[in-house]
Amino acid sequence: MKSRTALAAVLLLLAANLSAQMRTQKPPLHGAHWMAITGKPLAATAGAMIFARGGNAIDAAAAMLAATCTMWDTLSWGGETQALIYNPQTKKVIGIDALGVAPTGATADFFRSKQMKYPPEYGPLAAVTPGTPGGLMVMLAEYGTLSLKEVLAPAIEMADGYPIEAQLANTIEGQKARIKQWPYSRKTFLVHQVTSAAGAPGATESATPSGGPTPAQDRPVAAPTAGKREAPYPGEMFRQPDLAATLRKLVETEQDALKHGKNRKEAIYAAYDRFYKGDIAKEIVRSVQEQGGLFTTDDLAKWQVKIEEPLSTNYRGIDVYKLREWTQGPAMLQSLNILENFDLKSMGFNSSRYINTVYQAMSLAFADRDFYYGDIYFPPVEPIRGLMSKDYAKERAKLINPDHNEPRLGPGDPYQIQGETNPYADLLKNWWSTANLPRASSGGASSSSSLRPVSPARTASAAVPMTDGYLETFYAGTTSVEAADAEGWVISITPSGGWVPAVIAGRSGVGLSQRMQSFVTDPAEGPFNVVEPGKRPRVTLTPTLAFKDGKPFLCFSVQGGDSQDQNLLQFFLDVVEFGWTAQEATEAPNFNSFQMRSSFGDHEIIPGRILLNDSTPPWVRSELRKMGYTQTFEARTSGPINAILFDLPHGTMWGGSSNHGEDYGIGW
Repeated sequence: MKSRTALAAVLLLLAANLSAQMRTQKPPLHGAHWMAITGKPLAATAGAMIFARGGNAIDAAAAMLAATCTMWDTLSWGGETQALIYNPQTKKVIGIDALGVAPTGATADFFRSKQMKYPPEYGPLAAVTPGTPGGLMVMLAEYGTLSLKEVLAPAIEMADGYPIEAQLANTIEGQKARIKQWPYSRKTFLVHQVTSAAGAPGATESATPSGGPTPAQDRPVAAPTAGKREAPYPGEMFRQPDLAATLRKLVETEQDALKHGKNRKEAIYAAYDRFYKGDIAKEIVRSVQEQGGLFTTDDLAKWQVKIEEPLSTNYRGIDVYKLREWTQGPAMLQSLNILENFDLKSMGFNSSRYINTVYQAMSLAFADRDFYYGDIYFPPVEPIRGLMSKDYAKERAKLINPDHNEPRLGPGDPYQIQGETNPYADLLKNWWSTANLPRASSGGASSSSSLRPVSPARTASAAVPMTDGYLETFYAGTTSVEAADAEGWVISITPSGGWVPAVIAGRSGVGLSQRMQSFVTDPAEGPFNVVEPGKRPRVTLTPTLAFKDGKPFLCFSVQGGDSQDQNLLQFFLDVVEFGWTAQEATEAPNFNSFQMRSSFGDHEIIPGRILLNDSTPPWVRSELRKMGYTQTFEARTSGPINAILFDLPHGTMWGGSSNHGEDYGIGW
């Protein structure tokens, strides 16, 4: 009798938890005509303004992208843009690859000569060539309807001055020690710069340790004693005259081309050429070289946006689209292929069995990512046909242990599925010898020749702390842009690069990317992702579209580095397996694995480490400890997820945006 009473109590508690989850903290968005969602409220307003002018979803997305870049929403104008677009006229999904490339001279030998195991996290040597301006202009020219002048108008007004939000203002203050290394960044960001007695810039106070925003990042800051704060104050008008001038040059060129008889598309491409081949490009290259970088005018002039056919898989009748294997996006598709072999719904939302199964599926997919993904325009050719095969997924699914995490899950051999011999079999055999694993004694990182499984003694504690530096790099960068309209255009963008602290490229006002750090220099760590001039690094950036019965069903993406396709996978499963709305799924507690090689910093891997939500019940925590997991807990376990769910029976749209961060949406 007691056991039945205890079971009933547990079931009631589970039901209460699920019921509480359904009551979302933010209201869902609804729209019949259009939906605009992105990383900042002002940027979402820019998208709404463009819709009000008669623009389509691509026009609105371009305006939101421009606004988020101007607001330094963990990206800037010199970063990279990745997008998926659904064209209702052709009924096709198009991939946009606007990722910059490694500049001339950026070789593995170059970085090794500087005693660097990987390209650096910050500074001019961390930058790939700018991709976002080109990506924006190509999307607008090919699929938009408005002029560059109309679409850039909100961003230009903001560059002239906008009331800066507390999050960015305090991030600048917290990162000012790094910002002071680069003269054009210092001039732009440190508007209340302290000067030494000799008049030279210098700090009169100790800088906040690097690692992102200050703890009070979202609070207004009263003006302190004169000479203390060097960043703008929250609410202060933040002006970027150099960037405003650059954006006006693009509009100038477009308008001049129109006056000389060019059509809308040709005029936008004239502005594109000015950025990559004209005076703007020359100023970017001059200033990068002045600050110690490697860019050449050829690097910018030869770079091109790629329009691609994306990858897709079908999960229980739903077609899911991701960009190609130069991103981590296919890892979500591989995870879905593996998980299709399990009855996830019967396991229950975030039960220990569910978490253990999904965790290991992600471990298998991300191990393949770490070894096989890279720039598809450079040899060697990635074995994507094998990686995406359902037969390959079935074989990988057999490796999942239902009772315990397997910390030694590594890359598979998709060449066998393709009927070929793996040219990297020796590297595959020695995969774990290259892993940057945590030290058994201190939890720090070291290179190790063997994997040290987490011992039961270490997993007995309720939580194991993560270092701030590791979490900072694991979740680094990115915002997201989602838009859709009544005509049927849908777009999902995950732009990034050039987050604060960034090097600003001279008088262009353009902040440079930090994406070089995602390369490796040793083929043993990933033969497809070794740094080389002209090559794209494999990135974490990963927009998503899903279709049901051939019609748009979901448009979604998230910020957060290596956690992106983990959180998007769980968001998708929440909707498809558990029937949640977009807003419910964006607020749902996620779990994060660190059993993959970080794409940032020292590329560390921590087998068995799991980040769980604070709401995780005690019995689930206990069962996971017995399964071999080392746990840590946070109130928020994903970056802000933004999503649009298409209500097919009613012909309307539901929008969702996480209940934390500054992401925001507007619908009509």
